[in-house]
Amino acid sequence: MLRWVRQQLGFDPPHQSDTRTIYIANRFPQHGHYVPQKFADNRIVSSKYTVWNFVPKNLFEQFRRVANFYFLIIFLVQLMIDTPTSPITSGLPLFFVITVTAIKQGYEDWLRHKADNEVNGAPVYVVRSGGLVKTRSKNIRVGDIVRVAKDETFPVDLVLLSSDRVDGSCHVTTASLDGETNLKTHVAVPETAVLQSVANLDKLVAVIECQQPEADLYRFVGRITVSQQTEEIVRPLGPESLLLRGARLKNTKEIFGVAVYTGMETKMALNYKSKSQKRSAVEKSMNSFLIIYLIILLFEAILSTILKYAWQAEEKWDEPWYNGKTEHERNSSKILRFISDFLAFLVLYNFIIPISLYVTVEMQKFLGSFFIGWDLDLYHEETNQRAQVNTSDLNEELGQVEYVFTDKTGTLTENEMQFRECSINGIKYQEVNGKLTPEGFSEDSPDGNIPSLMKEEELFLKAVCLCHTVQINADQTDSADGPWHANGIASPLEYYASSPDEKALVEAASRVGVVFTGTTGDSMEVKSLGKPERYKLLHVLEFDPNRRRMSVIVESPSGEKLLFTKGAESSILPRSKSGEIDKTRVHVDEFALKGLRTLCVAYRRFTPEEYQEIGKRLHEARTALQQREERLSDVFNFIERDLELLGATGVEDKLQDKVQETIEALRLAGIKVWVLTGDKHETAVSVSLSCGHFHRTMNILELVQHKSDSTCAEQLRQLAKRIKEDHVIQHGLVVDGTSLSLALREHEKLFMEVCKNCSAVLCCRMAPLQKAKVVRLLKTSPEKPITLAIGDGANDVSMIQEAHVGIGIMGKEGRQAVRNSDYAIARFKFLSKLLFVHGHFYYIRIATLVQYFFYKNVCFITPQFLYQFFCLFSQQTLYDSVYLTLYNICFTSLPVLIYSLFEQHVHPHVLQSKPVLYRDISKNAHLGFKPFLYWTILGFFHAFVFFYGSYLLMGEDTSLLGNGQMFGNWTFGTLVFTVMVITVTMKMALETHFWTWINHFVTWGSIVFYFIFSLFYGGIIWPFLHTQDMYFVFVQLLSSGSAWFAIILIVVACLFIDVVKKVLYRHLRPTSTEKAQETEVLCFPCSVGQV
Repeated sequence: MLRWVRQQLGFDPPHQSDTRTIYIANRFPQHGHYVPQKFADNRIVSSKYTVWNFVPKNLFEQFRRVANFYFLIIFLVQLMIDTPTSPITSGLPLFFVITVTAIKQGYEDWLRHKADNEVNGAPVYVVRSGGLVKTRSKNIRVGDIVRVAKDETFPVDLVLLSSDRVDGSCHVTTASLDGETNLKTHVAVPETAVLQSVANLDKLVAVIECQQPEADLYRFVGRITVSQQTEEIVRPLGPESLLLRGARLKNTKEIFGVAVYTGMETKMALNYKSKSQKRSAVEKSMNSFLIIYLIILLFEAILSTILKYAWQAEEKWDEPWYNGKTEHERNSSKILRFISDFLAFLVLYNFIIPISLYVTVEMQKFLGSFFIGWDLDLYHEETNQRAQVNTSDLNEELGQVEYVFTDKTGTLTENEMQFRECSINGIKYQEVNGKLTPEGFSEDSPDGNIPSLMKEEELFLKAVCLCHTVQINADQTDSADGPWHANGIASPLEYYASSPDEKALVEAASRVGVVFTGTTGDSMEVKSLGKPERYKLLHVLEFDPNRRRMSVIVESPSGEKLLFTKGAESSILPRSKSGEIDKTRVHVDEFALKGLRTLCVAYRRFTPEEYQEIGKRLHEARTALQQREERLSDVFNFIERDLELLGATGVEDKLQDKVQETIEALRLAGIKVWVLTGDKHETAVSVSLSCGHFHRTMNILELVQHKSDSTCAEQLRQLAKRIKEDHVIQHGLVVDGTSLSLALREHEKLFMEVCKNCSAVLCCRMAPLQKAKVVRLLKTSPEKPITLAIGDGANDVSMIQEAHVGIGIMGKEGRQAVRNSDYAIARFKFLSKLLFVHGHFYYIRIATLVQYFFYKNVCFITPQFLYQFFCLFSQQTLYDSVYLTLYNICFTSLPVLIYSLFEQHVHPHVLQSKPVLYRDISKNAHLGFKPFLYWTILGFFHAFVFFYGSYLLMGEDTSLLGNGQMFGNWTFGTLVFTVMVITVTMKMALETHFWTWINHFVTWGSIVFYFIFSLFYGGIIWPFLHTQDMYFVFVQLLSSGSAWFAIILIVVACLFIDVVKKVLYRHLRPTSTEKAQETEVLCFPCSVGQV
C-alpha cells in the first residue's frame, strides 16, 4: 500500500536502470539474493481526478480564475470587518458557481473513470500453474504468458512466443495505433515457436532483456535467452517480435506472448498525452478584462479613501453633529481606519467585477452545447450517429480555428479501396456486373453475351493474383471444398493485405473469374474460371520506395519460369520493351486525372540458363554481410528488365463524401489544413491530390528520407530559397517522420518558415507523439494560432489532446479518439457546419455576452462611485440592498442569456455557403482590446448620463410631486436604477438581430418584472427587514409626470449616440458579415425573425 501511495505521489518510480530483465512466467532465479525489478501494473488511467484529490484539485483549478479568487477575498473581507453590504451578497453566488462547475467537471471525469474500468476489467487468459487462468486485464503482470485469440485486442505489449502456425508467425492490424489498416506479420523466435500448447509453454525457462519503455512504436531492442537442457540459446528481438497493446490479431487463431510493458508503460499509453484542462481564448480574454476592471476597482477604492480623509481634514466635516464618533473610533489607529475604509469601499464597488458572468457563461456553454447534438445536419443516417459534445468549455473556440490538423485513414477516407478501371493490351476495361467489359461495349449487345476471358486478359488477371502479399482468412482455407460452392461460383473470401491496393485488385480479379485461393507452403493456388492451377513461388522481390515496384518469380504448372511485376508507371514503363506501351501510358494519365491510384503490370519469361544466373546472383546478394541493400538493389534491377507490358489498373481510395468541398471551404475561410498520417509517402501524396489538399497546379516540395542532420538542413535551406524565388506559385510541402525529427531538433525556426509559406503541408510516416509535437510547434509559435485536430484512431489521441480543439471521428478504428476528444462527429464533411455555423454563432454570442456583462456592471457601479462625492464619502449606498442583489440575478440576466443561446446575426445557410465570413471573426476580432474599450467607455458614458441626467432634472428642485412633497436620496437612487435597467435592457435589444417570441418575452418581460417587483416590494411593510427605506418610494416616483419625462429623456439620450454610430459604420465601413446581412434581407425577407 505504501509503495502504491509513493508511486501515486511520484516519489517511487517503478524502475531506474536502462534495461529491464523479465523472467518468463516469473520464474526467478532460486540461488543468491535476487531482488525482482518493480514494474507498473496493467491499469490504464485517462481520468483526471480521484476520490481523494477531487476536492482540493478542483478547488485549486477553479480559484485560478481571477473572478472566483477575487470574490473569495471579498467574502472573507465582509466576514472580518463591518461593511456596507452583507457577506451573503458575495458568498452565495460564489458557492453556487463553484458547486455547479464542480458537479459538471466531476460528472465528465466519472464518465472517464467508467471507460477506464471497462478497459481494465476486460477478461483475459493467462498461463499460470500449468493451465489457462481467466483474469482481468488490470491483473496482468510483467512476465505473464498471455493467450490472445483471433480478432481480440492485445491487452499489453507482448513479445510473441508462439502461434497456431508452425513457423510461429501471426498477422496483426495496427489501425488504432498508427492508422494503417494493412496487415503486419510478426514472428516468434524458432526456439519458442514450436511451443504451441499450454503444457509446453509452462515448461519454458527463458529470460528477456530489453530496453525500458519508450514511445516510439517502430523501435524495440531486446534479446531472449532460452535454456535448453545444458545450453543457453540467445536470439535477438526486434519490432517484428513485439505485439503492441491496442493492435488486433487477424487471420491467426491464437497466439501466446509474454508481457514486457504493462499499463501506462505500454507504447500506446506513452503516446497519450496527460489530459490537461483546456481553456478557450475567450476565457483568457475574460481574465485579462477582469484584471483591468480590478485595477479600475482598486483605483476607485483608493481614490475614494484618499478623498474621504482629505475632506475630513476640515474639522467641521471630520465629525459632523449628525454623525458623532464613538470613543472606540476616536482612539483607534489611523492606519487601521484607513485600511478598514479602503476595504469598505472595495466591498461597496465590488459589483463592478461580475461573478454572475461566470454563472451565465457556464449555463450558456452547457445549454448551447445541446444545439450541436440536436443539429440534424450533423446526424449520419447510415450509422445512426449524432454529433456529441464531450467538453462544452470550448464551444466558442470552434469560431477561432486557424490550423486544422487531420489524420488521413478513416478521417478523410472511408478505409475502403475500390477497383474502378484497368487497361489490358491497350484496351480499357471496366467491371460491369462481375464481368470485365471493354470500354464502349454495350451490355445490351446481341444475345447479351459478353465474350469469355481472352488470353491477354487471363494472363493480366493471373499476374494480379500472383504478384502480391495478400493473405486469406485461415478459417476459409481449412474447409474440405475450399471456398467454392457446388456450382463452381466463389463464395466471398476474406482477404488480408499489407497494401489496401493489392486487396482491392485481388478481390476484383476474383469477381471476374480468376480467384486467388491461398498459399500452401511455397505454392500459390489460383482458380481461373473454376479450373485450379498451382504456381510454385520461387522468389519475392520486395517493394521498396526507391524502385517503386514489387515482383515475384514463379514456376507455372507447365514448368515455365515467369517474373510478374507491378508498380508505379514511372518504374515499369521505362523497363518495358514490348506491349502496348504508348496506349497504356495514355490510359494511365486518364486514370490519374480521375484521381485513381494507378499501377502498371508486366511480366517476363526466363530461359533455364537465365533463371540459373538469376538464382545465383540473388543468393549471393541475400547472404552478403557487407552492403547487402545496395547489392540486392542491383540484382533486382538486373532481373526487372526487358519486360512485356500487360496493362495498368486504376483503384479508387474511396474518399468520404464531400471531403474535397470541405477542404476547399476551409481554405476559403483562411484556415490552413495539414494532413498528418502514419501512411507511406506515395499513398499519402496520392490521397492529398485526390481530396484537393494538394492541387495539381501546386508546386510540391519534398523533405523526405533524410538520415543526417546536415542533409536535412541543406534541403530546408534549398526549399526556403525556392519558395522565395517562386513566391507567385502555391507550394505544398511533403515531410516524413524521420526528416521531421531532424528538422525539429536543430532547425525548428527554418522549418516553421518553410511550412508557413506553404499553402498545404503533408506529414507522412508519423508516430503518434510526432503528430502531437507538430501541433505543439504551431501552437507555441509567436503568432499563437488556434489549432484543431481531427482523427479517428488511438494514434490520433495525442494530437487531439494537444490541439486547442480536438475532434474525434466515429470511425472503424475503435472509440479511443472519440473518448478523448472535445467533440465527436460521424464524418469529416460535418466539420464545415461545426466551424462555419456553430463556431461562428458561439463566438459572436459569447463575445457579446462577456462585453455586455462588463458594460452593464460599469453602468451599475459608476453612479455609486459618483454618489460618494455628494455624501462626503460616507460609504452610503445609492441603491437599496435588494436592488444590489437582484440587478445581476433577476433584472438584467435573462435577456443576455437568451441572446447568447439563440442569436443568429446571419442565416446559417449564408454562413455555410460563404466560408469567407469566417475571416471576420478570426484572431479574436470581437474580443480584442478595441471592442472591449468601446463597451467600457460606453458603459462609463451611460453611467454619467444616468447620474448627472437625474441630478440635473431633480437636483435643483426636488419638489416634483403634485402635493409638494420632496424627493429623498432613495427616490433619487431608484430613479437612476430605473433608467439603468431600461437602458441596459434596450441596449441588448439593439444588439439582437434574430428575434423569437422568447427574446420578446424576456426583453420586455424583464422591464415589466422590474416595475411589478418594485411596486410590490415598496408597497408592503416587510416585517423581516430592519429598515423600510423603500416603502412607497417607487409608487411616488411613478406618480410624477416629471419622473416619467426624465426616464424617457435619459434613455433616449443614452441610446441615440449608439444608434447613430451603428448606422454610420454600417454605411461607411461595412464588414463582410454586414454586407451578407443586407443581401439576406433583400433575398430572403420572409426568413428574418423565423426560428
